[in-house]
Amino acid sequence: MSADQSPKIVIVDESPIRAAILEEGLREAGFTQVVHISEMQSLLARIYAVDPDIILIDLENPSRDVLEAMFQVSRAVKRPIAMFVDQSDSASIQASVEAGVSAYIVDGLKKERIKPILDLCVSRFNAFAKLQEELERTKSQLEDRKIIERAKGILMKVKGLTEDEAYVLLRSTAMREKKKIGEIAQSIITASEMLK
Repeated sequence: MSADQSPKIVIVDESPIRAAILEEGLREAGFTQVVHISEMQSLLARIYAVDPDIILIDLENPSRDVLEAMFQVSRAVKRPIAMFVDQSDSASIQASVEAGVSAYIVDGLKKERIKPILDLCVSRFNAFAKLQEELERTKSQLEDRKIIERAKGILMKVKGLTEDEAYVLLRSTAMREKKKIGEIAQSIITASEMLK
């Protein structure tokens, strides 16, 4: 793995000793771009400034407030996140999943485990991101379908067309103007509302 293709990794850890274990494990695994953030003040801004590919958060004995702050970071940054904690409860584990933490490791801070954990973290993040993308695409298609149905209804009413004729008109207009049918349908709805 060359330095330029090595992912940029941020370690968020207030403990220099524990951060050193993580850093050493990453470097031994061939990761060269590692940045350590030890200051929790303005954490989100610091993470955005580095713009990492992967985030490792190590929390020795986190309080609920600290965990919640880390979960907020997780929800905001949309990156693979591995979180190391020494002890946990089922509520914290559940909260980590809901916040989008890709790997939540309890009592597992050992440098030789870091690479497999990182690999798991990235692949879980990618799988989840793919599901999110598919969900968004499906929602968008459903929304387009509703818009097209409304536009067909308007065309049928205003121009006295059948449903098939209205759809053919939408499709041919979209092709002629090199736009999506949904865009043409939205234009018809907008124009119709303006003319009411």
